[in-house]
Amino acid sequence: MVKERIERVKGTRDLLPEDMAKRRWVFERIREVFEVYGFKEILTPTFEYTKLFQLRSGEEVVKQLYAFKDKGGRDISLRPDLTSSVARLFVNKFQNAPKPVKWYYITNMFRYEEPQSGRLREFWQAGVELIGSANIEADAEVIALMIESYLATDLKEFTVNIGDRVLLDEFAKMLGVEDDIGLMRLIDKKDKMSREDFIASLKDFGLSDDAIDKVLFLIELKGKPDEILPKAYELFKSDKAKEELKKIEELFELLKAYGVYDYALIDFGIARGFDYYTSIVFEAIAPNELGIGSIGGGGRYDNLIEVFGGKPTPATGFAIGIERLIPILESKGLLPSFRLSPDVFVIYIGKEFEVRAKAIEITQALRKAGIKAEYDLQGRKLRKALEYADKLEIPVVIILGKRDLAEGKVTIRDMATGEQKSVAIEKIVEEVKEMLG
Repeated sequence: MVKERIERVKGTRDLLPEDMAKRRWVFERIREVFEVYGFKEILTPTFEYTKLFQLRSGEEVVKQLYAFKDKGGRDISLRPDLTSSVARLFVNKFQNAPKPVKWYYITNMFRYEEPQSGRLREFWQAGVELIGSANIEADAEVIALMIESYLATDLKEFTVNIGDRVLLDEFAKMLGVEDDIGLMRLIDKKDKMSREDFIASLKDFGLSDDAIDKVLFLIELKGKPDEILPKAYELFKSDKAKEELKKIEELFELLKAYGVYDYALIDFGIARGFDYYTSIVFEAIAPNELGIGSIGGGGRYDNLIEVFGGKPTPATGFAIGIERLIPILESKGLLPSFRLSPDVFVIYIGKEFEVRAKAIEITQALRKAGIKAEYDLQGRKLRKALEYADKLEIPVVIILGKRDLAEGKVTIRDMATGEQKSVAIEKIVEEVKEMLG
């Protein structure tokens, strides 16, 4: 038989025990905050009909999906996010449920993109969707929740920057731009270009020098409300824009009540990539030297439920990028150290069945007492078994032989000091607990 070495698929990762310990720690802290806020966990299928994502983002979106025909000839895609699936689930079963519906998820997504720092083809997100409230309080709730989720992971140096798609629409009208979505996409890419390249792209888009100056002024509107809103009221003249600015003003007052105001900024240069956003949008930024941009984002999508065949229903939500968050936490020394080795390693000497069976009984007694324990499945010689325990930095070793068994005792060794003592078998758990502290 011809042997062939198979590598992992491009844009994916093998997550080792150390990686999973970090992820579990982050997931548990985020999940705890989600649930304190009253959100309940859901999980939708890994794949959906491709039409779901086409309805949301157009035919072109297929290029960014893992899209395929299944064996029944159906057009299927792996989920690129969970918002569409959640909206589909709501339309299918929950339109008449008490509002708001508050759901959260922590799961993997798939996008056919070129892998880069913080961006893989399979990636994980932790997110929430709040469906059924058009009130600004709903926007404040999810933004405050996002901020508290990052704080729960001990991240302190970050901001959640808040913009507004209605204002960008009004801005496009002011400039006489018909392709407002095209302009938003350009603005959304501004941080990935030099200023010169951004200006050149605006010229290529067909904007006049005066219009370009206005765009440059808009994307500089970033800071706290007392500094930014007076300038925004000067820029935006329509009644619709002024209503939206009042909404943002109220939003920041609500964030004060939540106690998270210090982490929030206005940034009218935020567009967010998805076309379905309808009003407040936001993204989280944590300064870093890893080349990682946004570590999460979200916004209001009041039309999406209707696009999927439901009754008009307001909604808002966000997603935190786990593959972006964890490297930043690691680079800042914010993740705790994880010891994955067992606390105790049981070594038996000899091949007698009764000795091997007693080693298992001792190991099980330790495990039932909540102590992480393993015994030597390989049946090594004593020196080799001790070397193995030392290499894995196992703090306590129990040594058992035929003579020990006859005397009803074992030898317990402290691997850090090399000290060892003889202990009665019935006292093992008590002694080990004392040694481990």
